[in-house]
Amino acid sequence: MDPICDDLVAEHDSLDELVAGIDEATWDRATESPGWSIRDQVSHLWFFDQRALMALTDPDAFAADAAELMRSGGTEASVVPGRSMTGAAMLVAWRRDRGRLVDVARGVDPSARVPWYGPAMGARSFVTARLMETWAHGQDVADALGAEREPTDRLRHVAHIGVRARPFSYAIRKMAMPDADVHVALTTPSGDTVTYGAPSSPDVVRGPLLDFCLVVTQRRHRVDTALEVHGPAAEEWMSIAQAFAGEPGPGRPPRETDTTG
Repeated sequence: MDPICDDLVAEHDSLDELVAGIDEATWDRATESPGWSIRDQVSHLWFFDQRALMALTDPDAFAADAAELMRSGGTEASVVPGRSMTGAAMLVAWRRDRGRLVDVARGVDPSARVPWYGPAMGARSFVTARLMETWAHGQDVADALGAEREPTDRLRHVAHIGVRARPFSYAIRKMAMPDADVHVALTTPSGDTVTYGAPSSPDVVRGPLLDFCLVVTQRRHRVDTALEVHGPAAEEWMSIAQAFAGEPGPGRPPRETDTTG
């Protein structure tokens, strides 16, 4: 568990560096997630890191908490704690609780099943999902601050979830997934290539690892990336790809481009 936990810590630290020095007014700056501020993005992560720790240490308490969460409005409840305190105080609390989560996760059997919202997950996949969430919401924060984050090979974890979530992207929309395999070939920031699916498939998604991750987490519209998408199965998947749990996301509209020259 140590390697994936180390990568989760690095992702935590990357987002922490973005928000550690901002003032209270900036905490309330809007992000591209409708109705959510930078404060809300971090509150969401803090809230679900607390639930992740609960799932690892007290599954019965987690089950009761999850049922209550679903009754009381679901994901929107995650922004409430952060709105009741200063951004600086929330950051201290998130640092404390995410540290506890990682400390416990390091000692979990990688083959253990961990309850979550939906089917239980393998422990390593569970921590990987926390990394994906941290990176994705961190992207919203970076965009709101106008910051450019240097992509890292930690994005392999996000891409892995994105590929494995292809059936979920269809199921959550009550759509039938085509039988066609999709070959995915992605170039990492370090210059390697990671691949998924049969190379012989006529349905292909190819391009930068970062761009694939931005699309499957619905942080960018596909037309705003350098992804090459060929074949009807690949085209359809990239139009609905969703690496995160929950109801179908609306995705992000294409960004406006300057055509004035």
